[in-house]
Amino acid sequence: MKRALLIALTSVVALAGCHSFKKENVQPPTPLDKDFKPTAQVTRLWTSSVGGGAGESGVRLRPTFADGVIYAASTDGKIAALDATSGKTVWSKSSSTKGWFGWGDKKRKDAFYAGGPAVSGDLLVIGTLDGHVYGINAKDGAPRWEATVSSEVLSSPAIVGGLVVVRTADGRLYGLDSATGERHWAYDQGSVPLLSLRGNGPLLAANGVVFFGSDNGKLVALRLDNGEKLWEQNLASGEGRTEIERLNDADGGILIDGSTLYGAAYHGNLVAVDGPSGRPLWTRPFSTFTSLDTAGNAVYGVNDQSQVWAFDKSGGADMWKNDALKYRWLTGPSVQGSYLVVADMEGYVHWMQGSDGALAARERLSKKAIRAQPLVVGDTVYVEDVKGRIGAYRLGTH
Repeated sequence: MKRALLIALTSVVALAGCHSFKKENVQPPTPLDKDFKPTAQVTRLWTSSVGGGAGESGVRLRPTFADGVIYAASTDGKIAALDATSGKTVWSKSSSTKGWFGWGDKKRKDAFYAGGPAVSGDLLVIGTLDGHVYGINAKDGAPRWEATVSSEVLSSPAIVGGLVVVRTADGRLYGLDSATGERHWAYDQGSVPLLSLRGNGPLLAANGVVFFGSDNGKLVALRLDNGEKLWEQNLASGEGRTEIERLNDADGGILIDGSTLYGAAYHGNLVAVDGPSGRPLWTRPFSTFTSLDTAGNAVYGVNDQSQVWAFDKSGGADMWKNDALKYRWLTGPSVQGSYLVVADMEGYVHWMQGSDGALAARERLSKKAIRAQPLVVGDTVYVEDVKGRIGAYRLGTH
């Protein structure tokens, strides 16, 4: 089975695949400094919850923001719009079947939401674990259309130019009409590895092109209008003596800065690529299963041991590394002003100085793992744990 959770195979890959911590097979998390003194002020604005979150699915559910509203969903069929300032519910819907006789929304009773949500204008799009994609009115949650695809949708769709582009776990991408859900094109990667990490990075659509990191460690560019492949570039070589060593999934999102793309892969490299041509500009070893972020002259990433790195954007040289949170199985980093934000397997959210990586603040959302990259909107960051608890934090300085 392609997307095995890998728990019994190796400690590092088990953690990459499902972020579960078991004392007998992984390194224990680095203890947090009890004498830590924050240098930045963080205020919790509100907390809320949406269903049961990702639960044990291994999916990295991440909320999204549009027009003053936070949208979030759960694998048990809940979806909600929350006021981004107060956390109050604007609307919420449940597609779960209720009762012994199946009372509830029978049209979407199997809506185990997992990919998204994505929002553009008044359209919200989300995919499910059972191979469906739903178009929903973002203003009130009313259903608009439904499409069936070939497999699980584990990453956020892209909505652009009248199309919704969706990626499935079996290596296919679909271009769907944003008004009707009708299929315009499909792209098949062909053979995909039998063994890969649980999840897919979000799609990036820019300049009429869709970019994504593949399950076999490649950065791929497709034409948005028809799904034709333009080019691909290796992020990992897939070398090794065993299947585990050859595991080279590109599970994080692809960044774009101007015309330059940045991508990375597990057991692979961090690579800067010229977007129009696909020509590599520079490459350096860096193994990760999370998304990157960039600001100023730096690219930030978290490696597969949860060490936080900063690299020079022009050539990939090391700028700094922080291992104070090693083995805490961090999310990908998000830039918030002059700081980075990461979250960990014990529900803590950490702020670091972007200039040198020094820890600046710490808050705890819950005692549950946070898997998805924090969502930064201005001076506020939103995080969601695996049980669907969402917290909003405002960053200031002392």
